[in-house]
This record gives sequence, C-alpha cells and structure tokens, in this order.
Amino acid sequence: MKYLLSIFLLIPIISFSQDSLEQQLDSISSSEEATTFLKEKKPKNGKLFTFNKAKHKTRLANDLFNLAKGGKKVIKTDFKKTYYKVIDKSEVMYSKFNIIVFNASKTSIEDVIEQRNKVLAKYNEGYRFKDLAKHYSFGPTAKMGGDTGWIKAGDMSKAFDSVAFEEKHPLNEVFTVDDTENNMYYLVVKTEVKTPIEEITVLKFSEDLD
Repeated sequence: MKYLLSIFLLIPIISFSQDSLEQQLDSISSSEEATTFLKEKKPKNGKLFTFNKAKHKTRLANDLFNLAKGGKKVIKTDFKKTYYKVIDKSEVMYSKFNIIVFNASKTSIEDVIEQRNKVLAKYNEGYRFKDLAKHYSFGPTAKMGGDTGWIKAGDMSKAFDSVAFEEKHPLNEVFTVDDTENNMYYLVVKTEVKTPIEEITVLKFSEDLD
C-alpha cells in the first residue's frame, strides 16, 4: 500500500517536471537563450543546429521550414519525445564556385605559382576545369571536380572571401586567389552568383518516456 502511494505521489512530480521543461522551451526566443538552456538542463540529445533550404531536403527539414519563427514540432515514439523549436529564420547570401587548390606548405611559393600557371594554361587550351581539379587540386573538393557547393562568406578563409565574393568576377571566368597566410593558392570559377537562401536555427532535445 505504501509502495502504491509513493508511486501516486511521484506522478504529479514527474508530470510537473516534463511540463516545466516544455514551458522553458516555449520561453526560449534566441540562440543565446537556447545555448544557456542546453548548458543548464543538459537534455538528452540536446543541440542547436542550422538547416539550409538548399542543402537539407528531408521531410523533417521541410516541416521545420514551414513553421514560423518560434514554431515547435514534437515527435513522439513509444520510448521518447523529441522536441524541435525554430529559434531563428533568416536569408543568407550564398555563392557557388569551382576551385583548384594548390598547397604551398611543403614546397616553395614559386613552385606552386608555376604549377598553377601550367594548369591555367591547360584550362585555356580547352581542358575541362573539373578534370583538372580532380587531377591537380588539393583537398576534399578535388573528388567533386572542384565544386564547393553553396558556400557563404566565412566558410573559407578571409583571403578567399575578399576576392571570390567580389561582384566584379563574372560567372564562368577563371581568376586567382592567393591565401599567403594559409599557404593556399587557388584557381577559381564562380558558377552561381550571390543568392539568398533561407536558413533556420533549430533547438532539438529528447526526453525518455516512462
């Protein structure tokens, strides 16, 4: 009898705890508040992340993009309850490039510039940029034929941003970027002009169901 009484007494406490956590979620209105919430409460699978409408095409992402700022989606299974709240919505300017990267960290700058000029000469002779990237480029974009995908200022180095995102470079015209601080030298072709792409900042966390 005492055992059953204890269980009944605990039920309101558990319910209050869950309601309180969800109420706190409803009160969060900024990334700073979300970060503080995650640090203090440490909910299961708690994190703050960004969805990009051009990159994220899942059903969940689509559902979240259809919510207004402050909107919430709850997914419940037999074992847990997962909360998603849209903390912020914005449009961010993105561009696309094809790049060939030359790494000067293990050789002289003169040698790298010479190699870049030879590759540029091959491009001007009619070789496809993506084939040259696969053969000569350094880094992860090489296997994609140099394609960076949609990127924004800040995704690459400051030296790259200061040149590549300038409006003066027309589409499909090759130009160079020298990132002397990081020993990286580039051949670059802009393939998409600056385009506003919607992004949402989402707070996610889960609770186990008893």
